[in-house]
This record gives sequence, structure tokens and C-alpha cells, in this order.
Amino acid sequence: MTEPTGSQRADLEKAVRTYGGHWDTERALRALRDAGHDPHDKHTRQILRDLASEGLLVKVEDWPVRYNAVRAD
Repeated sequence: MTEPTGSQRADLEKAVRTYGGHWDTERALRALRDAGHDPHDKHTRQILRDLASEGLLVKVEDWPVRYNAVRAD
């Protein structure tokens, strides 16, 4: 198997910007696997928190944690 060309963070950010909608750990893991990564739950949750702190996602539910993508129209 070849190495993925992008970082997990960059690939997840691209997926969020492309598809929008609701995001949780499972959807993020699936998107990263589709991009060719072998993601881990803990790292994926951190990426989601980072994207939320940058304003790309907004936390809408605490348990289970869910985010909505912010539209930049």
C-alpha cells in the first residue's frame, strides 16, 4: 500500500469543506480511511476539536459529540 499524499488533518479539513453537514468521530474516521489513512480515534477527535477551534466546525452536541460544518458562502 502506498503512503497517503496529504496529512490526516488536511484531508479531513478538505472532506468537511467538500461535504459539509454533521460530523462526528465515526464520520471523520470513515473520511480519513477513504482518503487512504489508518486513523486512530483519539487523534481524529483532536483534529475535529482543532477544526472547531478554527471556526470550520461548530459543536452542537456534547454526548455523543457532534459538530456542524460552517458554510463560508
